[in-house]
Amino acid sequence: MVAGGGDPVDVLIVGGGHAGAQCAIALRQNGYAGSVAIVGREHEPPYERPPLSKEYFAREKSFERLYIRPPQFWEEKDIALLLGCEVVKVDPAAKQVVLSDGTMMTYGTLVWAAGGDPRRLPCAGSDLAGVHAVRTRADCDQLMGETDGGVKRVTVIGGGYIGLEAAAVLTKMGVAVTLLEAASRVLARVAGPDLSAFYEAEHRAHGVDLRTGVAVERLIGIPGGRVTGVALQDGTVVAADAVIVGIGIVPAVAPLIAAGAAGANGIDVDAFCRTSLPDVYAVGDCASFACDFADGAVMRVESVQNANDQATCVAKALCGEARPYRALPWFWSNQYDLKLQTAGISVGYDQTVLRGDPAARSFSVIYLKTGRVIALDCVNAVKDYVQGRKLVEAQACPDPGCLANDRLPLKGLA
Repeated sequence: MVAGGGDPVDVLIVGGGHAGAQCAIALRQNGYAGSVAIVGREHEPPYERPPLSKEYFAREKSFERLYIRPPQFWEEKDIALLLGCEVVKVDPAAKQVVLSDGTMMTYGTLVWAAGGDPRRLPCAGSDLAGVHAVRTRADCDQLMGETDGGVKRVTVIGGGYIGLEAAAVLTKMGVAVTLLEAASRVLARVAGPDLSAFYEAEHRAHGVDLRTGVAVERLIGIPGGRVTGVALQDGTVVAADAVIVGIGIVPAVAPLIAAGAAGANGIDVDAFCRTSLPDVYAVGDCASFACDFADGAVMRVESVQNANDQATCVAKALCGEARPYRALPWFWSNQYDLKLQTAGISVGYDQTVLRGDPAARSFSVIYLKTGRVIALDCVNAVKDYVQGRKLVEAQACPDPGCLANDRLPLKGLA
């Protein structure tokens, strides 16, 4: 039983996204019998976020189909959902938190799984009506309401996965889309030039006005009213009925940092997801850790896989089965009829191998570092993805010529 007002909760989880939900689920799956509570900002039970910019946005999935578990699950498992509020203060010495409604709660273990907030444009006009993020159900519902209401021109700022996925869905809906990317190519942070060039060509072929190497100066609109365009630093103005900003997230960690937790770009955690504060863990998008699949580089990994696996790691530790976190990062993205699957972290690669034919819309880009396979991007190439991830896990150093030969299965090259 969980209550507020100072009554203790054995495991208090901050954040109702994938990481928070999975931690609670895994606790019960591993036989944890203590009290468990999730504090979530949104008013919805935990739901899947990746479909927001894909199937949900395209009206191919109802919101009810996005629930991580049916709403009754949480009550059946005696997991308290404290929704529509957030933790605003942490006192690690007293093992207490204060919620935004003033409630004080005491915890035995605190699991920080608060994720992040959409990064805002640091320019004039970013607060105009019609400027959207794609992070929550509310974000998407608002934008969907506007497209239903007659919005016909949308400018997407940011050529990462979220921006590209939103552009693909909007284009299929008949909306005129302009996509602006400040870097010289899309997906510059996460993929090599071959993949960027392929996706740029695909979006342009579908009618997206995709511009790279452009910088936004300000958003134009009636002060206090609605956005009408985007002014670029080269003097160009792009007319827009609505704007989507997809330029990454800012980790939601301020209360924990204020409480003394070590961290800068997220909360620093060790191999067991423990923070520098006693009995406080951090998992998911907001946790910064030394990644075994990036030669120990400290980073945050924003993916459902990482959220779920770190949460499971913590839950097992709390059930007496502590093991270091070591999981191969993987990601996916759906755009048009293209399924991109990524295994590993390509940061630091010094060679790429192209396998298959981009013109056939089925190929893979394999990333190597000093001869070792460190990551793959597989487009409509499921077999490469399944077999290739084993090369990453094995730290294999196959002959590049063999990797490039798509008549040779990757499974024989480990």
